[in-house]
Amino acid sequence: MTNDIAIEVRGFSQYFGEVRKLNALDLDIRRNEILGIIGPARSGKSTFLCALNRLNDLVRGSRHEGTIRLDGCDIYAPDVDVVALRRKLGMVFATPVPLPRSIFENVAFGARRAGIRGRDRLDALVRDSLEKGGLWEEVKDRLMTSGLKLSGGQQQRLCLARILAVAPEFILLDEPTSGLDPISTMKIEDSLRRLKKDYTIVLVTNNTKQAARVADRTAFFLNGELIEVGPTAKIFTAPDDKRTDDYLRGRFG
Repeated sequence: MTNDIAIEVRGFSQYFGEVRKLNALDLDIRRNEILGIIGPARSGKSTFLCALNRLNDLVRGSRHEGTIRLDGCDIYAPDVDVVALRRKLGMVFATPVPLPRSIFENVAFGARRAGIRGRDRLDALVRDSLEKGGLWEEVKDRLMTSGLKLSGGQQQRLCLARILAVAPEFILLDEPTSGLDPISTMKIEDSLRRLKKDYTIVLVTNNTKQAARVADRTAFFLNGELIEVGPTAKIFTAPDDKRTDDYLRGRFG
């Protein structure tokens, strides 16, 4: 594994019972890039994202073949600390789920569980995480307000800040703006552009225009297979596979 490759996927297949959802994927994820993953519904995008931090393990009948290596280590090895792995690969889902606590406590909760103590330290961490998530200026005067009172776009950025507070190395996003208005979408995309200098980001999106705007490279999934991956500009203007071109032109999906 070369220094610029953070995650190496080789021959990875995911099964739920007898149903195969991913088929022999080979994919490298590079450090400090935004990798966009596009494809029609049921193409395996979200399943792959959940394979990266082993959330698929929680589904009865889940099994896999092949390997996923993070910094050269097999994440499915028997001695892997799955809790630590999931902390390293933080996940933001399509629907924001803030805790029924204050904005401050939403961000500080995970940090406390990770052993961070002291009001000054937590204050600084909450501010830094909210700033990175692009939310600080909107909430700095109401940190004790319930996170449930925020708008949908603000709640999603709060969930992003909550992930950042536990110091992940990777940010996994599963259609994070699917239910948001254009302004909220723009704010999250702006945050992702800033964050990639410090994090590796994998973005699953059904919005091909979003992938075109923010992804450094884009991977096209279809029926559980990786059809092709490459620089975003090339994928969108001169893809190697006709199926990619057909999808991007709206001929299916």
